[in-house]
Amino acid sequence: MAKVISPQKACSVNPLKMSQPIGSALAYMGIKNCMPLFHGSQGCTSFGLVLFVRHFKEAIPLQTTAMSEVATVLGGLENVEQAIVTIANRQKPSIIGISSTGVTETKGDDVDGYIKIVREKHPELDHIKLVYVSTPDFKDAFQDGWAKTVTRLVEELVDPVAADAERDPARVNILPGAHLTPGDLDELRDILSGFGLEPWILPDLAGSLDGHVPDDFTPTTIGGISLEEIAGMGLSGHTIAIGEQMRDAAVALEKKTGVPYTLFDRLTGLEVNDRFITLCAKLSGKPVPNKYKRQRSQLVDAMLDGHFHFGGKKIAIGAEPDLLWTLSQWITELGSHVVAAVTTTASPLLEHIPTEEVLIGDLEDLENRAKGCDLLVTHSHGRQAAERLHIPFYRIGIPMFDRLGAAHQTIVGYRGTRDLVFEVANMFIADGHEPTPDTWALPEQTSHAGETALAAH
Repeated sequence: MAKVISPQKACSVNPLKMSQPIGSALAYMGIKNCMPLFHGSQGCTSFGLVLFVRHFKEAIPLQTTAMSEVATVLGGLENVEQAIVTIANRQKPSIIGISSTGVTETKGDDVDGYIKIVREKHPELDHIKLVYVSTPDFKDAFQDGWAKTVTRLVEELVDPVAADAERDPARVNILPGAHLTPGDLDELRDILSGFGLEPWILPDLAGSLDGHVPDDFTPTTIGGISLEEIAGMGLSGHTIAIGEQMRDAAVALEKKTGVPYTLFDRLTGLEVNDRFITLCAKLSGKPVPNKYKRQRSQLVDAMLDGHFHFGGKKIAIGAEPDLLWTLSQWITELGSHVVAAVTTTASPLLEHIPTEEVLIGDLEDLENRAKGCDLLVTHSHGRQAAERLHIPFYRIGIPMFDRLGAAHQTIVGYRGTRDLVFEVANMFIADGHEPTPDTWALPEQTSHAGETALAAH
């Protein structure tokens, strides 16, 4: 069991962590015709906007209440009202998702009260959904903001369902964690569709941030799950939540609608995908299609081919808790050792990470602990550390701004896991870590072979 260590430093050096509002805004971007709105200063919003544009290489819809020093002291009602009215008139969204920031949380703005006042003063806006989530950036982290937002969306937008309501057994709700990319969601959609199931994904970044070119410009999100689909999630036959961070959202959905859920802590690896495919077969009532049997066989072969290159390697990982859990479990299954693990926020998974210590810290901490490792794994801000340490660097997570295709990186399912094995193993090979025939033999065999050779000589 790993020992979880809380930070003791006075400041963060080369931060690993991203704030709650960033995660909250990204969750809103998985809803069709939505406009995320930060209740805070322009600088808070500009930072998030630049981060997402550099990562996704797409136009990002994100607005601000533009709180000044005076407005922050006196209260932000006027700014919130003006922002909502302006967005409604110009962008014409179906939903405005409001996330708080540190400055307005420190002041203590009652945004729920502000929304009630705006509703009373502007009945012409009744057709627009307004959802507010408290996400102060002086506590918690990226995946916390995402998780809180998805839970609030379930509580606010999903219609309650009577106990005797007729459900559609072929429809499955998917509640993905913040660590899943649009490529991951496309892979999950493909798998469920292969069983004849209809996945409804909340939030669905694969519909809005998968890098496609829309026919026409729209100032709001260009895809994702619709409000009508969210409202009808209570009539689905089952819910699949991915990542420990999504437990609260799955529980909230079950409590409100009675839809049972299954939570997978990860979907990268062989055994966990066996359980996922078994669940899909059970929900659909159909046998496993041959293509998934084939993909499983390919993954097993990839693991056989790759384990020579992974065996005994020392790995350093810096990531959000659910992504850290996913990667550490996968890397351990292939025979490598996680010798440095740094994350951003608390999680019940951390003490079960297969390593001695897990530090809630920054990339300076990761670099100090990664000396002598064979691979550094984190987002793009870890590239300088890898250069100084002279070790290979695998980029994963947000932000990834110095490589193309971040949105399509896929590590879930048999196919995604297979490709991940190949990609990392090839990095070891390219770095000169290709095993020699001597390393394939057991120590006893090597010793006996040497004694025989000496005797013959």
